[in-house]
Formats: sequence, C-alpha cells, structure tokens
Amino acid sequence: MTMISYPPKPSPGDRVAVISPGAGLPGLFPRPFELGLERLREDFGLEPVEYPATRKMGSTQRERADDIHAAFADPDVKAVMASIGGDDQITVLPLLDRELIRANPKPFFGMSDNTNLLMFLRNTGIVGYHGATVMAALGRPVAMDQLTAESLRAALFTSGGYELRPAERWNDVNRDWADPATFDAEPETRPADGWTWVNAGRVVEGRSWGGCLEILGWLLMADREIARDLSEYDGGVLFLETSEELPSGEEVFRTLRNMGERGLLHRFSALLMGRAKTWSFERPNSPEEAARYAAEQREAVLRAMRVYAPDTTIVFDVDFGHTDPQLVIPYGGFVRVDGPSRRITVTY
Repeated sequence: MTMISYPPKPSPGDRVAVISPGAGLPGLFPRPFELGLERLREDFGLEPVEYPATRKMGSTQRERADDIHAAFADPDVKAVMASIGGDDQITVLPLLDRELIRANPKPFFGMSDNTNLLMFLRNTGIVGYHGATVMAALGRPVAMDQLTAESLRAALFTSGGYELRPAERWNDVNRDWADPATFDAEPETRPADGWTWVNAGRVVEGRSWGGCLEILGWLLMADREIARDLSEYDGGVLFLETSEELPSGEEVFRTLRNMGERGLLHRFSALLMGRAKTWSFERPNSPEEAARYAAEQREAVLRAMRVYAPDTTIVFDVDFGHTDPQLVIPYGGFVRVDGPSRRITVTY
C-alpha cells in the first residue's frame, strides 16, 4: 500500500514552476499563456518560473523530464503547474527519477495528458491536483471563472476541507487562441442543470484516483503506474472526465467495461463523472447534437456500472476537466461524497 501525503503549500510571493510536460503549446499560442502568467503574479501573488521546454514545440521526452526534475529539485520553487496538456506524456514517465521527486514533494497542478504525471506522483506518495492549467484555466479570456479561481486559490494556499459547488452556468465551446478577438470578451456560457446523483443513500470518503478517461485507458493498455495489488483502491473515489476528442459513448463504455474486467470498478465506493465536453473544432456540435452526445455518454457509464459496480454512488456533471468552470480535484487526496445531503467535499 502506497503511503500518500500532502506536500507543503506555497505562500504568496513564492516562486512557482511552469512547465510543459505534454506539449509546448505556449510557443504556438503565447496570448493565453502570458495571460495566465500575469494572473499568477497579480491575482495569486506568485512568481512563475519558466523552463527550457516550456514554450518549445516538439521538445524531446528527455527535455521535458529534465524540466520536471529541475522544477522539483529547486528548493526555491514551492509548486509546479503545467501550461497545458498534450498526447504523449506517457513516454516521459520512464525517464523520471522517482527518488528525486519523492525527496522534494511539491503540489503539482495539471489535467488531461497530465493524468500521467498525477498518477506517477500518487504512486510516489505525493498528492497532486487535477485542474488549473495555466493556458486553459488561468488564461481564460477577460477573467477566470469565479468557481475556478476560488477552487484554485483554496488548493494552492489552504489545507483542509473545501466544499465543491455545482456551476450555475458553464461552457465548452472554445474560440481560436490564434485570433486576438478571442480575448476581447468572456466565453459565452449557458445554464447548468446541477449534479445528477445515483445510489445516493450513503456517505463515502476515500482517496481519489482516475483523471482523463482516454489517458487512463492508455496507462491501462501500457500497464504503467497501475497498482499491482488492486486492493489499494478499495473504498476510494473514482473520478473521470473526457477530452475534446469527444470519445463516443461506445468507446466510453468499452473502456469502463475493460476496467471492470480488470477488477477495478467495484473497488471504488463512488464515481464522480465530469461534465462531458460536447464541442470541438473538429466536431462543432449543435446544441441538440451536444445534448444527445452527453446523454449517450451518461448511458454508457450507467450501462458499465450496472454490470460491474451496481451499488456505487455516482455523481454526474461535476465541473472538473475539459469544460469551464474547472474545479480542482486533489489526486490521491481525500474526497467525501455525501449522498443524503448531496454534497461533495475535497481535502486540499
């Protein structure tokens, strides 16, 4: 059983590493990145520090691993944040020095492809934080979403319980980062319907595990960073969300089915399912198509859970992942799911 602990928190005025362990998109889209850096300084009082591969498209796995090592090893850096995700961070994991990172525990913030590093950190004994990449969350046009900002501030600077709240409005339609006009107005949002609960008759609390479903599937296929003794996950809280690649309902079902066949799904006491992203530049769904896509994904999740974990408490449409706002989930930290009260509390 891996012993997992929370790393020390930064304080206003501290230096924070900003790295690109996935893709060097800050070099391609500097505006949201620089806006995110500005907010780290002005709104959170932190001093961001960039590394050689932070803005480098096409950086090698070794270059990215070197940046990760440098960020964790620097005693003047008190937290590490990912600029954005990517699609090949799994190839960086074999190059990481687990003992160096274990000896220098720090909060790491990232999502999407950063599920790789978050799981690595959990297995190293360090709680990480799923959410709040510099470009997507901090670099939001005009202003950060209030729920995102409040959650990030609590995760950065406080310890203890933090109650998540359902968003009243949300968005998943992106605008072109290469177009300066994108940053002249806040994203258009639409009303949110709140959370949907299944098997809500109990209170459960456990350590979280999961992340981006597609990345989790890759890790399972590569048999990388998955516990040999699956009892390590017993009683935990599984949290899953899907990306802008918009996997079909059938793909979601098959991934969950395979997790069930591996003996994973029934081990978790609760599942938090992130609000589905329903729009992408490649698939600009109409509102009707988007609603149908979200409904198909929910039914796919329910279909798998009915077979492999029928008694698990499930909460749909929690606002973490690839939609906006973006609540921060402690990865490997404690999550309390109170079904009778319809409340979710995380421990930052």
